[in-house]
Amino acid sequence: MSAVPVIVGYVLREALRRRVFAVVLFLTIVFLVLFWVANHYVHNELRTLQVPQDVPVDARTFASAFLTGLALFATMFLGVVLAVFLTLGAVTGDAERGLLQPLVVRPVGRSTFLFARFLGATAVTAPYVIAVYLSAVVITGLTMHWWPDRIATPAIEIAAAVAVVTVLSLLGSVFLSSTANGIAVFMLFGAGLVAGLLGTIGHAIGSTAIRHASTVAAYMTPFEALYQDALRQITASTSGLTGFLLQLGPFGGAYVHGWGVRLWALAFLCLVGTAALLAFKRRDL
Repeated sequence: MSAVPVIVGYVLREALRRRVFAVVLFLTIVFLVLFWVANHYVHNELRTLQVPQDVPVDARTFASAFLTGLALFATMFLGVVLAVFLTLGAVTGDAERGLLQPLVVRPVGRSTFLFARFLGATAVTAPYVIAVYLSAVVITGLTMHWWPDRIATPAIEIAAAVAVVTVLSLLGSVFLSSTANGIAVFMLFGAGLVAGLLGTIGHAIGSTAIRHASTVAAYMTPFEALYQDALRQITASTSGLTGFLLQLGPFGGAYVHGWGVRLWALAFLCLVGTAALLAFKRRDL
């Protein structure tokens, strides 16, 4: 295992050489600036908004929670972009460039190499996702004077969701070229998000079939289930008409949640990681 830090360092240097961090940093700054602008204008509009007294809706809570849910989605998307860039060519890409063969024969080995690639990507994406989300929470808190019901839990769960996407990308890198793997992972990521949106629509119109299909899809793509659970934590203590209206929106509705989701996501990560390792060991380099 002494080779793990070496490979992790290689992953980071390769990302720097390809300017992956520069691209992600630029996108992050753009997002946070635009997010602050959105909060600023929403705050100004709320000061002049008159809610009828017979409508029991807390406009500030609704708008702030919606913005925080939007930040959670954007943070996960940026984290997934970073994770895919770091892992899409972990096996096939390095093998095609002739970098992989000398490493996995001796003294590193395939299992150590794959674990180090996962650890290297996660060591970058987890702190990044947590930092970006907490920055967005601080922006909303200082601008809108509102804070989520749970702050740490959504950040940890969204980092775990990105880790699930990372291991899926590593599995894909065993079989697919870098370009094909990147496309496949992003399509899978999009499919999971669409499933979550359909679940929100199903609950809004009272369709049992759509709700059931969305729940099954969320468990098949645990990163979506973790995202929904993180979304629910933002307004865990919000009730009444305000909480009900938030459940109807794409950045407030969350219907798959709880410890069952978290444990399944952990099991899914281990299963996919094992499958990636077994496939890697059988692959002819």
